Amino acid sequence: MRIGVNALYLIPGGVGGTEIYLRELLAALARLDRENEYFVFRNRETGEDLIPRAANFHDRPQAVRARFRPARIVWEQTILPLEASRERIDVLFNPGFTAPAFARCPSVTTFHDLQHKRHPEHFRWFDLPFWNLLLWASAKRSRLLLADSQATAGDVRKYYPFAGERTRVVPLGVSPDFFSLERSRAENFLLCVSTLHPHKNLERLIRAFARAKGDSLVLAGMRGFHSARIEALIGQLRLGERVRLTGWIPRGELLGLYARARAFVYPSTFEGFGIPVLEAMAAGLPVACSRIAPLGEVAGEAAVYFDPASEEEMAKALERITRDDELRAHLAAEGPRRAKLFSWDNTARRTLEALASAGCGGGAAPLPPRLAGPGPGAR
Repeated sequence: MRIGVNALYLIPGGVGGTEIYLRELLAALARLDRENEYFVFRNRETGEDLIPRAANFHDRPQAVRARFRPARIVWEQTILPLEASRERIDVLFNPGFTAPAFARCPSVTTFHDLQHKRHPEHFRWFDLPFWNLLLWASAKRSRLLLADSQATAGDVRKYYPFAGERTRVVPLGVSPDFFSLERSRAENFLLCVSTLHPHKNLERLIRAFARAKGDSLVLAGMRGFHSARIEALIGQLRLGERVRLTGWIPRGELLGLYARARAFVYPSTFEGFGIPVLEAMAAGLPVACSRIAPLGEVAGEAAVYFDPASEEEMAKALERITRDDELRAHLAAEGPRRAKLFSWDNTARRTLEALASAGCGGGAAPLPPRLAGPGPGAR
């Protein structure tokens, strides 16, 4: 097959977990698949480092910037289908929610979540109509949709019932780097890796942290719509010396935080999957997270759960994962065992199955022999 990859949405350091998803997935596809040809359509912000250095991966830079969203949308809907036709693409993979509505080849599109339907209040008024229109069109026109979790697949069936039978669950993975972190020099700080957006529930976390009287809290992740309010709350509670906002940081520095943290917390009120929880478990960190469906799918019995609307429950959970030595030892051992059920190779294998199926008219298509079978990390 000639597989197109629509990477026009990517803004390095600016789109959170969907960047991790695309980079890790492409790397895994390059490891597993030497038979199909991949043509990666990238924007001006994204460098050549996105493209795996494999003979069957081809760079197709486009003269558009993703930061100017109207231009990116127009390019995706008009120029990208022409580029795909010129490259004789058999199937177009859209890893970032949206697909060109009138591409001549079939599309496979990933929906990481349906937050615009579940929590429209978190979207700017001028953005929401585009999310509604473009995702509806993607659900309508794509031959297959990929959902990160059963929870997201359930949302697709609820809000786009016409696409329910065309939706497959493809869980995400975790890099082996997290399993091999050296944690002998752990420090007394609590880690939360999260974009500073409203649904991440970081204001409640900060108030719960103040109540739990922990040593320090590090919030690592790109600044989002809620940055000013979070900074103001830190000032009001006089936590400036105990709460640190890192902003977006390079991967090596992020791995260092996972290696040194005492425990990990994730208070989000809504997720499509929850990659940071999986990364923390792989690193052997005691984890406390919100009692919401996608995080339960990821963490299983390897985390302490709390009601994300209750500061009291959150504060108690923080005390448990930082002070209860027996619980901490249990979670540190159980986390990596649970995390090993997820791998990017498995994500790539299932994604390629979907691409092969869509590219063959929607029917079942055999994988190359070296890709057949469940392989490591399959579930």
